[in-house]
Amino acid sequence: MQEPRLTPTSYIVLGLLEFAGRSSPYDLKRLVAESVGNFWMLQHAQLYTEPARLAAAGYVTEEREEEGRRRKLYEITDAGREAMEEWRRAPTGSVSELRDLGLLQLFFGSAPERLAPAQIEAHREKLAEYEALRERDTGAGPRGPWLALEAGIRAERSWVGYWEWVLAETG
Repeated sequence: MQEPRLTPTSYIVLGLLEFAGRSSPYDLKRLVAESVGNFWMLQHAQLYTEPARLAAAGYVTEEREEEGRRRKLYEITDAGREAMEEWRRAPTGSVSELRDLGLLQLFFGSAPERLAPAQIEAHREKLAEYEALRERDTGAGPRGPWLALEAGIRAERSWVGYWEWVLAETG
């Protein structure tokens, strides 16, 4: 039997289960919103289908609650932990894909003098949100989430600067 191909969504599910422990798809959805959802976009439906696929491959266990809502609960297995460790050891050389609606609108002729102020405000709000999160860093625990947060802060600062430049150049 051929092992299933693990995708970025697979690693998100495995990583969140490794971090949070036994979780339902709804729990995973909440965890994504509070963490990787700030820099990695995925469809919520994937958080219901991917755990089942990973369970069929032996990377997670699946258990249905006996009572109540009878939710499915998933937990990472040793095989899932091993897959995560292998993935972490293999650095990626891929670069970010800019999927920015404002940039897309600008490309297709949206008026920069109307678009830029809205973009500046949106990116300043996101920057403030990220900086407020950073204030909660105690320096304890895993550093990965905080390092990723710093990337978000720096990206938002760059976006604010870019849109200010657009406004100055075209306004």
